[in-house]
Amino acid sequence: MTPNELKPRIGIFGRRNYGKSTLLNYLTEQEISIVSPWAGTTTDPVKKTMEVRGVGPVVWIDTAGIDDEGSVGRMRIEKSLEVLSQVDLALILFTDNRFEAEEVSLVERCRKKDIPFILIYTQIDRIPCDDALIESIESDYATKVFRFTSKNPNLREPLTTLIREGLPESAFLHKSLLGDILHVGDVVVLVTPIDSAAPEGRMILPQVQVLRDLLDNHAKALVCQPDELEALLHEQKNMPRLVITDSQVYDKVSKIVPESVPLSSFSVVLARAKGLFADYINGTPHIDKLKDGDRVLILESCTHNVTCEDIGRVKLPNLLSKHTGKRISCDVVAGLSALDRPITDYALVIQCGGCVITPKQLASRLAPAIDAGIPVSNYGLAIAYMTGIFQRAVNVFQ
Repeated sequence: MTPNELKPRIGIFGRRNYGKSTLLNYLTEQEISIVSPWAGTTTDPVKKTMEVRGVGPVVWIDTAGIDDEGSVGRMRIEKSLEVLSQVDLALILFTDNRFEAEEVSLVERCRKKDIPFILIYTQIDRIPCDDALIESIESDYATKVFRFTSKNPNLREPLTTLIREGLPESAFLHKSLLGDILHVGDVVVLVTPIDSAAPEGRMILPQVQVLRDLLDNHAKALVCQPDELEALLHEQKNMPRLVITDSQVYDKVSKIVPESVPLSSFSVVLARAKGLFADYINGTPHIDKLKDGDRVLILESCTHNVTCEDIGRVKLPNLLSKHTGKRISCDVVAGLSALDRPITDYALVIQCGGCVITPKQLASRLAPAIDAGIPVSNYGLAIAYMTGIFQRAVNVFQ
């Protein structure tokens, strides 16, 4: 996954041969998806980034048919439904005067997950719609059905307008990470270790996002590695407003930064911005309740090269074992991949900072655990808790 995934996501859903790929090509005015008369041409979600006037860039996702058949077909349906839980707006297509179990299920899933949706009757040039059916649907779901044919170029603007109005503000308005606790001119120190897990020639995305937010808020950023921190602080006439460190060096940095100076981590900053901070605060202390034989699920939002210093696969599991003194099994799942076992098999879920996913995607990712009553934590908060500085890491945000 890339930072492009932070853009609003619009998914196109419906049965096979209902014109999903045609609609995507129509809206983007490009041949993005293969169109053919054969059912099941689209087998995997197809993504395309495009500007929408009044919104900016969005990610369009064309999905496989929800009526696919056979064992492989069921896998394709599952993939499409996984996409549904990640989008900010769903376009639900139907035609042939059929609005049956498949369509009703899509609408109900959207309602349950609080996903805005637009109903589109397609291929109206070939299959005129039954006005009575449309009126019934509009009455049942308190929404208008958009009547569409790709043969009419004049429908592009009204449909785009409808889509723009259907996107929730949260999909494209970016909340400042630190704007509510900083003032113009504040000095913030960023501690960014360069180890084998650091990408070659660049900073990791959370560090870049925090640095950009400081610039947007007209704060002053000082950046150093852990070994340089003590000298940097000694050189300052006044102590910084805040120190933000990589979670992996919490212990070392906390001993250098005076108690009077607020200290937190990049992961904690992102955890707060993504909207599940209270769940993390409540869930993190459950680390001390882990027992022999418990399983912990570690969720990474991105995929990356694994090293001996990998935080999710190496450092967190080792720290959990050392802190609890228990025999604990850790499963790591990267990206938005499906889990290999039921969520109820886990005693705790620890989510990364989520720098490459939207709040909507992160909330959907953790919803099964939260709904099942399984405590959830975050990389930065979990490490802070196990290094004895949990309260210090969150004080600045409370």
